[in-house]
Amino acid sequence: MHIVVCMKQVPDSAQIRVHPVTNTIMRQGVPTIINPFDLFALEEALRWRDRLGGEVTAVTMGPPPAEEALRKAMPFGADRAVLLSARAFAGSDTLAPSYALSETLRRIGREFGDPQLVFTGKQTIDGDTAQVGPGIARRLGLNQLTYVSRIAELDPAGGRIVVERRAEGGVQVLRTALPALITMLEGTNEIRRGSLDDAYRAALAPVIVWNASDAGISDLTLCGLRGSPTIVKKVFAPEIRAAKARLIPVAERGAAQIAEDALDAVFSLQPGVEAALLRPAQGTQQGT
Repeated sequence: MHIVVCMKQVPDSAQIRVHPVTNTIMRQGVPTIINPFDLFALEEALRWRDRLGGEVTAVTMGPPPAEEALRKAMPFGADRAVLLSARAFAGSDTLAPSYALSETLRRIGREFGDPQLVFTGKQTIDGDTAQVGPGIARRLGLNQLTYVSRIAELDPAGGRIVVERRAEGGVQVLRTALPALITMLEGTNEIRRGSLDDAYRAALAPVIVWNASDAGISDLTLCGLRGSPTIVKKVFAPEIRAAKARLIPVAERGAAQIAEDALDAVFSLQPGVEAALLRPAQGTQQGT
């Protein structure tokens, strides 16, 4: 079974700053990491590879330094790594990468075998759109399973998969046919420590680097800035709140009095909350 994991190298969000004049994200000097959500996708792919056999290919799109993310993925156990890199991809939003990556996955299928499963993280921490994975699924005609918390059953021979998907109000159990694309939720597993053999292999293994032509991408107008309809008007850092916490003394006071004082404090700051709580629910009748 061939499994592909789409990964992304992102700036460490804990160290990102916004330029005070241009209101743009300052990436210079900010360390990069593997998108944390993608690590859950990678571990899930490796687990099923170990259980059922096959290969795992890690792929990312980005400038040459993005190779570092793939170098970090290889010691965990990925069998190969593919970097899609070209100037034509600069300035991409989410629509353009879904096209470029879907064409790259077609090329990967021709070279190494069609993947029965494609994994991504639920989203990236630098964009938070959760659109690229579904976009790839749509372009490749893959069954799409998003926000998956658990793979309950995987039968490559029978061509089916059963997953649990987190949804509003509960968990959905879905069964569909392979091939499929899965976006994994956070906290679904714990990334392994790579073995010493994997570390040696990763140190010697080359990262396959493809440009647009290598990946079979023929229409560059659908890539990069030209293929990205999203326009960012402004990026800004939220203002730091200057309000201080309000302390309510509780010494030698009962629980009921403490709760009443806390509610009074909330209602004094947010009078609309009290009015909303006291307002009769719509559709109810007044009576005794």
